[in-house]
Amino acid sequence: MKLALDVMGGDRAPTVNILGAKAALELYPQIDMIYLVGDEKTIAAECATHQLTSKKIRIVHAAEVIGMAEPGAKTVRRKKQSSINVAMDLVKAGEADAFVSAGNTGACVASATIKLRLIDGVERAGIASPLPNEHGVCNILDAGANPEAKPQHLVTYAIMGTAFAKHVLGIADPIVGLMSNGEEDEKGTTFTKETFALLKETPGIHFRGNVEGHDLFETPLHVVLCDGFTGNIVLKSCEATAKAMGKWLKAELTANPLRTLGAVMAKGAFKALKEKSSYESYGGCPLLGVNGVVIIAHGGSSALAIQNALRVGMETVQNKVNDAIRQALEKTQEPQT
Repeated sequence: MKLALDVMGGDRAPTVNILGAKAALELYPQIDMIYLVGDEKTIAAECATHQLTSKKIRIVHAAEVIGMAEPGAKTVRRKKQSSINVAMDLVKAGEADAFVSAGNTGACVASATIKLRLIDGVERAGIASPLPNEHGVCNILDAGANPEAKPQHLVTYAIMGTAFAKHVLGIADPIVGLMSNGEEDEKGTTFTKETFALLKETPGIHFRGNVEGHDLFETPLHVVLCDGFTGNIVLKSCEATAKAMGKWLKAELTANPLRTLGAVMAKGAFKALKEKSSYESYGGCPLLGVNGVVIIAHGGSSALAIQNALRVGMETVQNKVNDAIRQALEKTQEPQT
């Protein structure tokens, strides 16, 4: 198990990436090597500061960095020696089993698509982003890789999301929903209606039908389909709401001594709720549809989030998700009797 980590990616790089790698090596003995990709001097200094001296690390120099605000596809082609490209090349060459980055999402998607290519039968890759709900975890797919999707792209997402839920999350019969503005079959835009009709005829998926925003949290769902533009807005809105609620709750609980005492007594419950709702616990989002394992972490990732992103990469490789996706796509292309 060899993982390539873009050490220069993310709002708090490189420190959180080094700390995340250190924690992952301590917790997951299955990892044989983590390639730390980025500026060699910077990485060496960070490793020395945080006492990361494991024999399971190797620094791979990358002379350039793609900033979070730079245009993804254009910059990937221009900055050929960026940490994202160099790390992706390790996966392409077979030297690393998975790529992990909290860097520029557009650049990660572009680099993966250009260097690893798409799985046969996949026209657009999609990001599967976990969202906790009453029944476990629901994956929004796509969460930002393909803003201008076509109905057929979402059908492929349904197939890939089902394979991921089965083989990584261990769900025997994943339930798939289509994001719309109402549960009735006739609701939605022309795009949604066309997608709905295709999904109803797609074998190998458990299609529930249209779902609304509240279903993300209240209904047993494992994959919710939408274009990347909608998915990214939904995801960021949920994240912002959770942060706001946390701030409001803290302000109310510290408003007077009696409430503060109650908060202290319920500290365990608040901690459990925070862990369940925090992206840090889930680590990173797999980019499904490329010939390789690519995990995209939150731009504001902490060391814990990077540790868990490395874990997700490891689990995705171990469970041979891409093989499952290929098999599922082949079955849908077989003549139905």
